[in-house]
Amino acid sequence: MLEKRHPIPVAEAIARIMKLKGQGKTEKIHIDKAYGRVLGEDLTAKHDVPPFDRSPYDGFAIRAEDTSGASSSQPVSLKVIEEIGAGSVASKVPGENEAIRIMTGAALPKGCDAVVMLELVQEKEENGQPYITVKRSFQPGTNLSYKGEDAKEGTVLAKKGERINPGVHALLATFGYEYLQAAVPPKVGIFATGTELLEPGDALEPGKIRNSNAHMLFAQVQRAGGEPVLLGKLPDHLETCYKAVKEASQQFDLLITTGGVSVGDFDYMPEVYEKLGAEVLFNKVAMRPGSVTTAAHKDNIVFYGLSGNPSACFTGFELFVRPVIQTRLFSEKPHLKKIQGRLSEDFAKPNPFTRFIRSKMSFEKDAVTVAPSGFNKSSAVSSLAASDCFIMLPGGTRGFQRGDLVDVLLHESSEGSQWHWN
Repeated sequence: MLEKRHPIPVAEAIARIMKLKGQGKTEKIHIDKAYGRVLGEDLTAKHDVPPFDRSPYDGFAIRAEDTSGASSSQPVSLKVIEEIGAGSVASKVPGENEAIRIMTGAALPKGCDAVVMLELVQEKEENGQPYITVKRSFQPGTNLSYKGEDAKEGTVLAKKGERINPGVHALLATFGYEYLQAAVPPKVGIFATGTELLEPGDALEPGKIRNSNAHMLFAQVQRAGGEPVLLGKLPDHLETCYKAVKEASQQFDLLITTGGVSVGDFDYMPEVYEKLGAEVLFNKVAMRPGSVTTAAHKDNIVFYGLSGNPSACFTGFELFVRPVIQTRLFSEKPHLKKIQGRLSEDFAKPNPFTRFIRSKMSFEKDAVTVAPSGFNKSSAVSSLAASDCFIMLPGGTRGFQRGDLVDVLLHESSEGSQWHWN
């Protein structure tokens, strides 16, 4: 059993984890299953968009030179020789003083170099032949959408690792990606440890608490892009814990246990890792909350022993688990996005270790301000729901004052950050 623990800096703990981040996998999926997934390949324009010069308006395709000198006092009449809609191609080529009626999105007819909007002409008919009258001159290129002006063939429009939102979905359809390569979400197993735990539907009993951590982690894995699986509770019994974890290790990319990683008589996870032959990367981190966070690995699986305290468990996941999931989804910025903000209230508590405070962000005069979101002990649950970021305070500091500039890590941003633990 691991009895002596030596805390390592947060930066070193993250570096050790990231050396074992693993490789992402891809699978072929249909476009109708793509929304919300992550691209496993670059999305490249397979052709120009638009694929031809076209009209952005309903109107008339003309030869600009035919309108030279046109004015309200000297209008020009043009003979309308054909009408085309979107998806159709003109069968005629206009000659001098001829035009073609054209609808929005239709390809520009050969011989034409401008479009007159419908509301800028007067229509008339002579002996059954339609004509239009133009009272101003037009330059070549007027009211045209040119081939490739939106996207040129070969352009990378969305990179591998980007989440497929409705806009990316539109691009997939535009360029004929009926099937595409998508990142396979890492499969994450979640155990809770402790015979004191009850499920949400159970009635409270003396000395017992409800299992909030496993359900919180389930949501955190989903938010990070992984596929979570709840594996139930592990009792305070070494052999039972070992067998359950060993079996689960054959089925998952990452395996999380919450609770059971302290130094109490019933905290068996350190012994389980040892019995599995897993290499422990660290078993204590110089941080608050979550100092007893443990990580280990064997073969291709990473094991996480997160604190049983809800806020410490939440913090450990965001710092150490999230970036591995994101990396396996091909993210180039797998860590929480880091910005700076100003404290909107004092935080007088000293910080012997790096401290991550559950906080709420707001904006004042276009500046980001942050404040702790209520009760902030590691056992707190209530402050989690009101938090959208961490205030990150460096170790060795003795409190901060309102107005001080501090580092802020965002929980909900999909943008992320590269390595920023300096």
